[in-house]
Amino acid sequence: MLNKSLRIVILFLGLLVTSLPLRVSAAPALDPENTIYLDLPSGRVVIQMLPTLAPRHVLRIKELTRKGFYNGLSFHRVIPGFMAQTGDPLGDGSGGSGQQLQSEFSREPHVRGTLSMARASDRNSADSQFFICFAPAPFLDGQYTVWGRVVSGMEFVDKIKAGSEYNNGAVTNPTKIVRMRVARDVKP
Repeated sequence: MLNKSLRIVILFLGLLVTSLPLRVSAAPALDPENTIYLDLPSGRVVIQMLPTLAPRHVLRIKELTRKGFYNGLSFHRVIPGFMAQTGDPLGDGSGGSGQQLQSEFSREPHVRGTLSMARASDRNSADSQFFICFAPAPFLDGQYTVWGRVVSGMEFVDKIKAGSEYNNGAVTNPTKIVRMRVARDVKP
């Protein structure tokens, strides 16, 4: 008798659970003012900017993006298994926007999909050039300003043309940015 009663209770609980509405928790929505759409020939990369880590760098990236500065620029230095670098209007790693930024180093790790500022040996020499990590690079942690992370489209970053392993990643006929926009500015 008890065995039959137990089966009825279990059956009732099973029916009750399966009749409840299914709640799927969605990922938190990205702030459109701090989201970048990086359109590459292979597809769109969505970047979440991190203003709490690097407020001055995020402001500058947004300012340059809104001016169209990055549109058409090449990924001039691409080292497979490490990173892809862009943001130089000269296309050889020696140019920038003309405005250097004070470093905003943090404990944020350089992992796959991290966006960080390129710089010279001077800690405060970051300008407009940045790179996207293909893989973890802990030796960069605390030495470069992390300002964003790829939240979708990393498969398109992986398709950026690789550079020469013999020439510090210099790329012949490089992949170019189609356009880069702040999500808030994109009309639905």
